[in-house]
Amino acid sequence: MYVIRRSSHNPIIAPLTDKSWEARGTFNPCPTKKGTITHVLYRALGLPDALMTPAGISTIGKALSLDGKHFQNRRQFIIPEEPWEKYGCEDPRVTYFEGKYYIFYTALGGQPFGPGNIKVACAVSKDLETVTERHLVTPFNAKAMALFPERIGGPGRAGKITVIVTTHTDEPPAKIAIAQCDRIEELWDLSFWEKWHSELDEHTINPLRFDHDHVEVGSPPIKTKEGWLLFYSYIQNYFGGGERVFGIEAMLLNLTDPHQIVGKTNGPIMVPEDMYEKYGIVPNVVFPSGALLQKNDRVDIYYGGADTVCARASLNLPDLIAALIPQKRVELAVRAKENPIIEPNPEHPWEKNATFNAGAIDLGGSVHLLYRAMGDDNTSVLGYASSKNGITFSERSKRPAYIPREEFEKKHGSPTGNSGCEDPRITKIGGTLYMTYTAFDGVHPTRVALTTITARDFLAKRWDKWSKPILTTPENVNDKDMCLLPEKVRGQYMLFHRIDPMICADFLNTLDFSKSKLTRCIEIMGPRPGMWDSQKIGIAGPPIKTKKGWLLIYHGVSKTNTYRLGAVLLDLKNPSIVLSRSVDTIFEPLEEYERVGLVRNAVFSCGQVVRGDTLYIYYGGADTVLGVAKVSLKKLLKILLPDNLA
Repeated sequence: MYVIRRSSHNPIIAPLTDKSWEARGTFNPCPTKKGTITHVLYRALGLPDALMTPAGISTIGKALSLDGKHFQNRRQFIIPEEPWEKYGCEDPRVTYFEGKYYIFYTALGGQPFGPGNIKVACAVSKDLETVTERHLVTPFNAKAMALFPERIGGPGRAGKITVIVTTHTDEPPAKIAIAQCDRIEELWDLSFWEKWHSELDEHTINPLRFDHDHVEVGSPPIKTKEGWLLFYSYIQNYFGGGERVFGIEAMLLNLTDPHQIVGKTNGPIMVPEDMYEKYGIVPNVVFPSGALLQKNDRVDIYYGGADTVCARASLNLPDLIAALIPQKRVELAVRAKENPIIEPNPEHPWEKNATFNAGAIDLGGSVHLLYRAMGDDNTSVLGYASSKNGITFSERSKRPAYIPREEFEKKHGSPTGNSGCEDPRITKIGGTLYMTYTAFDGVHPTRVALTTITARDFLAKRWDKWSKPILTTPENVNDKDMCLLPEKVRGQYMLFHRIDPMICADFLNTLDFSKSKLTRCIEIMGPRPGMWDSQKIGIAGPPIKTKKGWLLIYHGVSKTNTYRLGAVLLDLKNPSIVLSRSVDTIFEPLEEYERVGLVRNAVFSCGQVVRGDTLYIYYGGADTVLGVAKVSLKKLLKILLPDNLA
């Protein structure tokens, strides 16, 4: 598992209206270090030119920074001079190689733009102050060429100059391919490319998951011990089949043979989420064009947002590598070998078909679960079980601990349709346990109810002491997945809930809902398009307080209706602020009891407890059985908030 963090200084470079050559856009940056100074080359889009193009001419700008966050001394660095770049120079990739800087860029040589006039060019500089040479590179349609920073060769073999390029981007299908030569001058030799292009399939690498997707080279490769790290653009559904999603992905190429993919991410590590990524000249675009590896194992990804601004995001290299290489991938969550820990009991009609989705609390030396149970009539009630070690639940009630009591949760629809009290979450404040659950009558939209019981009565199993439940959410609003934070925030109670498809919050002076219901949906976070949590998300159990922040486990649902679990760290003082969110999952349905049941391919949690360094996550498997997974709290927090990203 790993996280990616956008810079709080984003956008790091934005258009300046007083500079006509970059007044419309400054995007797709590529950095390189020269001593202690970070030089960033970027695409600068100027104001419309009535004699050239109403879209404006692109040139390549340059800016300097001492910290990689604040950029100054902005100026034009490469402007069109040759016929083959007359209509623009776009998207530079810069590499320092054998004493010189090589800047590959997209050259626009005619209008209307098309395959015949969009090609790769190269500018050469000794000092990044002036350009001494420029060459047209590809005789065919291509974009996004990047030079590896050193020669590549196996043991006993002479190293080859190596580039990676996207061919035929404007006459798809595009292909990412590797080219190698002995002399740098071969890269602008027509005969070299004619021979290479005739054997294109032999040089191609293919990270595509589906034929209707599209890929393009992003950053110049970074050398790591495990392989060449490359960030690239991956566009889902580019050729139809659904919503287009522009994402950033990563792959590792073999150190001695970059034609071989060592590992790659299962999906995007970034998609458009922030305002500067969602709104601009081309909305909803994140495009990777450069990256730097820092001495503290932090990787900074430089990217364009909405084809308008430059931005930066960072991740921890060891965490990413562990996710990229299958052999290094270790499951953060370890399932108990005793799973499923609770299964339907055919001797109890009320729980003969399903026992799942349990609220959990550690009280009086035992872990107590209130789990959702269903019989033949599909009425959800809550069963009870307890365990000394958190895994073996030796005590289990023969009767429900909680049943539907009010009209808003009694069955009013089909006699065998779903209804009842679903998915409980438990929070202890003082000597009182607050239980929130989804109330459903089978007809109206789901709503959330709240009931209480004293800790003393709960431990004594005096189930008749539950208070009269009261609805917390307004009518005709599909609301569920609610929990109460175990501490007040600035003197107010804080509730998390879900109004499809996002996690919301509200702050309340009182928990007396007899006169008024929840009135606000303060958005905490929403689904991420194209990722494992793209359809909808919701909380698992109540957040857990740690020294680094409030730890929130949440579920995400993909477009294929697969339920998985991820993690979020919320600010201690203001838990409506997300500090960190996992890119990938804590765990997903793999075992048969998680994949096959009343709802296929689902792991869904409503509660967890902490004992020492171990986080016990209780979850429903396929809406049929109950399991538990153990996670090291220390490891999870280190991934969510690594020191080098702080």
